[in-house]
Amino acid sequence: MILRPLYYLGNEVISFLRELGGILLMFLQALRLTFTPPFRLHNLVKQMEFEGVKSLFIVVLTGLFSGMVLALQSYHGFRKFGGETLMGGLVALSLTREMGPVMTALMVNARAGSAIAAELGTMRVTEQIDALQIMAINPIHYLVVPRIWAGVFMVPLLTALNIFIGVVGGYFVGVILLGINSGIYMDKMVNMTELSDLVQGMTKSLVFGLILTLVGCYKGYNTYGGAEGVGRATTEAVVISSVSILIGTYVLTSLLF
Repeated sequence: MILRPLYYLGNEVISFLRELGGILLMFLQALRLTFTPPFRLHNLVKQMEFEGVKSLFIVVLTGLFSGMVLALQSYHGFRKFGGETLMGGLVALSLTREMGPVMTALMVNARAGSAIAAELGTMRVTEQIDALQIMAINPIHYLVVPRIWAGVFMVPLLTALNIFIGVVGGYFVGVILLGINSGIYMDKMVNMTELSDLVQGMTKSLVFGLILTLVGCYKGYNTYGGAEGVGRATTEAVVISSVSILIGTYVLTSLLF
């Protein structure tokens, strides 16, 4: 009885390490197969369209209201000590370093990451993946590689769009609605934001794109248990990816600063 909690804790740790090792092995295998013919570029383009283009609306909407909320909240905070002119710089820095990459990754994960896990999970339980192997087609090469690289390519582009739209939204609230001087707003935004801030945000978004697609592919590829298993795998993929993104942004911020 006394050792039972340790037993359960040990099982959870072993399960976590097994999952982490499986994800790492899938990534290494996908990385190797990336440079192995045949190169199915049409699969890559199809996944870029699915993960990137079809996520445009939700990313734009999220970026717009993120910038507007940041501007509104920072205005009321800065007004207490007469620092309203700093609002433009705060909005730009927040979006570029943290809000843009994180919100974009979470939205793409909710829309595309869940779909990847559900699609591959359905293919697994209906034995379509087994059929690919019978036809001498490597499932990792055919299914996983295009999805991973589509996320790596498209999430940074979506992040850049999210940041831009967020800045526009912040400008609208700060200058048009709250009456901040346009010249001062733009001057603070330009002077307080450096190229390194944008590089940091793009680096984070690249890592987040890899995380959400890799986890979605892994959980979907290893689905079992029929329809219930597909639902379980999809839920686990979204939760694990979201938590990993939030943990990753702290780790990357610590390393990049």
